[in-house]
Amino acid sequence: MTGVTGQQRSSTDGGRESRRPRGPGRAGRVLRLLLGALSGLLAAAASLGVAELVSAAVRPEASPVVAVGGAVIDRTPASVKDYAVRHFGTDDKLVLQLGIVALLGLFAVLLGVTALRFRRAGCAGVLVFGGVGAVAAWSRPERQGLDVLPSVAGALAGVAVLWVLSGRLAAAPPAAVPAPGPAFDRRRFVVAATATAAASAAAGVLGRALNARSGAAAAASRTAVVLPRPASAAAPVPRGAHLAVPGVSPFLTPSGSFYRVDTALVVPKVDATTWRLRLHGLGVARELTYTYQDLLNRPLIERDITLTCVSNEVGGPYVGNARWIGVRLADLLREAGVRAPSRGGPADQLVARSVDGMTIGSPVETVLDGRDAMLALGMNGRPLPFAHGFPVRVVIPGLYGYVSACKWLSELELTTFDAFDAYWVRRSWSRQAPVKTESRIDTPKPFATPRAGRVAVAGVAWAQHRGIDRVELRVDAGPWHTARLAAEDTADTWRQWVWTWDATPGTHRIEVRATDRDGHTQTDERAGTVPDGATGWHSVVVDVT
Repeated sequence: MTGVTGQQRSSTDGGRESRRPRGPGRAGRVLRLLLGALSGLLAAAASLGVAELVSAAVRPEASPVVAVGGAVIDRTPASVKDYAVRHFGTDDKLVLQLGIVALLGLFAVLLGVTALRFRRAGCAGVLVFGGVGAVAAWSRPERQGLDVLPSVAGALAGVAVLWVLSGRLAAAPPAAVPAPGPAFDRRRFVVAATATAAASAAAGVLGRALNARSGAAAAASRTAVVLPRPASAAAPVPRGAHLAVPGVSPFLTPSGSFYRVDTALVVPKVDATTWRLRLHGLGVARELTYTYQDLLNRPLIERDITLTCVSNEVGGPYVGNARWIGVRLADLLREAGVRAPSRGGPADQLVARSVDGMTIGSPVETVLDGRDAMLALGMNGRPLPFAHGFPVRVVIPGLYGYVSACKWLSELELTTFDAFDAYWVRRSWSRQAPVKTESRIDTPKPFATPRAGRVAVAGVAWAQHRGIDRVELRVDAGPWHTARLAAEDTADTWRQWVWTWDATPGTHRIEVRATDRDGHTQTDERAGTVPDGATGWHSVVVDVT
């Protein structure tokens, strides 16, 4: 009897053991980890979607990605920024934003997996991300009172999503179900994840749409602008200013092709009807405020002026020539009582502030020395494009853009270089930066394969406010040959040039150098763009067949 009872008990225990749900195997654990990672990504998507939607009620610049991106730009060393501009050009901001999103994605995956075992810790990580966005938004120089709101709201949404989804992954199915696999309710998780994805996408799309509509008033104000006929029109471009050599940059750069280098991740859309310019500071007899219409009503000047970015490498693309129309800046300063330092004025720096918080400092002496420094309202016959500073920007010929070309202008302050360092000066660039004499070979392109015989070597040279006097070329370190210069428009514009080369078969290096009207010939010494512009001769290597 005892043996039978034991056998029965054993059979009964075995039956119970056979009905006990088996724990997840290796495949189940991997699936659970993957779904944990997905939970983190969905939480991040919800956070960004809600933040984008809330930023539409605040302002687009308060979006966490934009705020963090701006903070990264502010804290990036000058050499790294220079590298980004050099290798990514005008796509540098897109690359930065994609990098931020990629890092966020990796962080989200880590938090999602963490939340499988440590639910509160994973959710706390989402709050940390929201805190980073809020701090970044509050650290921006142009911050407004509610700029932290999108990051905070997005973080709370992300916490809610991760808490719910990680809870779904921890919820076991009914004990009566003996099926092997992960111990969670797949159906409930899929429903929650799908609903989260749809809601996040909807919030993000709606937020982007509303942010796009927020610029509608600014776009309408630009469309309504009719630029008056300038009181001082630009002289007609000389007939011989364009050499018509295939491959050479056009004398006037189309606005859509003009280089853009700035720190704005979102191009500011400023309504011209509400725009105001404040002029104040050291040596200003009385503070002045101007509306856009005030500037339109003043006598306007129109000039062809070549602008150059200090990040332009030798032979680089960040230089362009356009026809600008605007108000003479010296007239505004003198009306406010400003005097040049050489005439006893106490201020030697004019700080221009942008609506996005950028500060650019220019020498007062240079602004008042008679050159055509202006507050530009138009570019190539039309109101400024938003990307190039609408409604008003500064244009000062002869200086690199980082000390002369503030876009989306909102304020002009007179101060001293000792009292204030502008944005780029605080980041290792020089306080004063006149444009250096430079030249570039546009054709033939590097590694071109022209046929032996007469080859047109052509390009552009510039030395704004001094003018180009001579351009020379040499092949394979041989003797220098003088190029033929195109007609000069003004000393503030670049000049095209061409030299006819009797090319022989083989691989050759062509070098170019320019000499300005002050008699300065550009040096062959190679130097990078930091702190005040690159130097060296541009060269191309070609293989003549």
